[in-house]
This record gives sequence, C-alpha cells and structure tokens, in this order.
Amino acid sequence: MSKPRITIVGLGFIGGSIGLALHQAEADLEIVGHDRERAAANQAKKIGAVDKSDWNLVSACEDADLIVIAIPVGGIKDTLAAIGPYLKPGCLITDTASIKAPVVEWAEEILPDAVNFVGGDPIVSDAGTTAAARADLFSGAIYCLTPAAGAAPDAVRLASDFAYLLGAKPYFLDPLEHDGLMAGVDHLPFVLSAALLGVTTESASWREMRRLAGGAFENATRFVSADPTTYCEACLVNKENIVRWIDACSGKLGELRETILAGDAEKLEQVFEEAMIARQRWLRAREAGDWEGQSAEMPTMTSFMGQLFGLGRLGRRRKQD
Repeated sequence: MSKPRITIVGLGFIGGSIGLALHQAEADLEIVGHDRERAAANQAKKIGAVDKSDWNLVSACEDADLIVIAIPVGGIKDTLAAIGPYLKPGCLITDTASIKAPVVEWAEEILPDAVNFVGGDPIVSDAGTTAAARADLFSGAIYCLTPAAGAAPDAVRLASDFAYLLGAKPYFLDPLEHDGLMAGVDHLPFVLSAALLGVTTESASWREMRRLAGGAFENATRFVSADPTTYCEACLVNKENIVRWIDACSGKLGELRETILAGDAEKLEQVFEEAMIARQRWLRAREAGDWEGQSAEMPTMTSFMGQLFGLGRLGRRRKQD
C-alpha cells in the first residue's frame, strides 16, 4: 500500500514549517510541495520540509489525501478553482489564511461534493522566509479550525488530528466569528503600525525624530510579514470587521485625548494601570497555554494515519446524510 500523500501549496515560512513539523512527528507520509517561486521550492527541499516538489500545481495535488494551502488569502480562490476538478474523492483541503469566512465560501462554491474543506489558521508570533522555517513553530499554539458546512465528520476529525501532529491545539470557530475576532487582535495592530509610521515618517520633524526612536517605536511598528500584499488583501477581504475595530480604537483615542487635555492624572494612571494588568493576564494565559483549564486527548500516529487512509475510501458525507 502506498503512503498517504500530503501536499503543501506555498512553501514559505508557514508551509515550510508545516513540512518540518510533519517530518519531526515521524509520520509515514509522502510530503509533496508546490510553490510558483522555484527558489522557495528548492529551499524547502534543501531544509527537508518536503520529500519532493512539483512545479505543476495540478500534478502536485491530484493524488493527495490532504492538501494544505499556505498562501496569502488573495490567491486561494484561484488555487481552489485550478485544482478542484482534479482532486481525489474524499480528499481534505485546509488553508492557513488569517481570514476564514470568504475562504470557506469559496470552497463550498468551487470544490466538488466529494472533497472536504476545513479552514485553518495557526496563531503564531513569528514570520520569515522559507530558510527560517522551523519544526517547533506550532508547538503549543492555537490552531483555529472552521469546517465547511458539508465537511464529513471524519474530515473534521482529521483536521483536528493534523493540528495536534504539528504540536498545536485545535480551536473550532464559526468563520464569521473568527474574522471578527482576528480583525481586533491581528489586523488592527498592523493598521495601527502603518498609521503610526505614516504620521511620524511623513512629518517635517522626522529627520530629527528618527534619531530618538527606540524600543517603544520599534515594537509598535513591527510587521510580522515582509509582504505588503498580505496586509492589503486582509484589509480588503475583511474590511467591515477591520473598519469596526478602527472606529472603536478612534473612540478610545478620543477619550484619551480628552483625559490628557483635562490634565486628569488620576484617570490617566488608572487607564495605564488597567491596560498593563490586562496585558499581563493575557501573557500569563498564553504562556500557560491552557485557556480553559482543560486538556484534550492527543491522537496517536496510528489514529491519524487511519483517518487519512479511511477518508479517501469513504468520500464526503453530505450534511443531509
């Protein structure tokens, strides 16, 4: 019997790290990679993230049991349309984009009934190139999962087991809920960074100001990704949620402005104290990695492989079945 095949479409930092994590888990799998940039594909092969790479997208995906689409959200719809007609019945497709509702909608619209889709979004704090990919990137991380309505129960379980194999903790969310939450904690920060950089670097005093910019400015203007297209696409695809958070932030800034103008030292101190306490609580919870005070049963390699093999035989179970 041939090995189950996992294909990773997009061999950047996330895709490369997924391949390395799967190899570290010592899964008896064939891991195939595809990237339209030959340099990224060659680097992924060099660091051992994939067993082989295929420049042709369709041939990389047509025999796969599990496909991970690890590319920016703007390219996912066209990728699904390109591979949809050639997929193995029962195949599971997942992605890694930080926006889920449109992606799930595209999958339901484009993919054949015999194919399962479960959206994914690993919550990691680092970024980089393929060369910087590492096997422990997902260790202890939250891995959001947003199944399409018609995904088979076995496919949903396989997606959950896949997250566990990477070292992450699956967290199921409604796609719309996911996008609203991520707009506040993932998308608003890079919008604020762009605004801060814009207002300071475009100032007439920037020539002198830049000499004084230290750690506070550096931390507040950090971008996780080096690709501006990633941020542009996120803003356009998730614009309603992002604008809602921008409005909320503008309101809070307005309140702070009035407090500062009023010279209300007591209220200002309370604002900063409460903010610091809230941040420390969040950091402690993140470090503990047990947000609900519960632990989940970890799947065995045998159960994962069984799910991967069994899904192809069973095909997709429609919701009404």
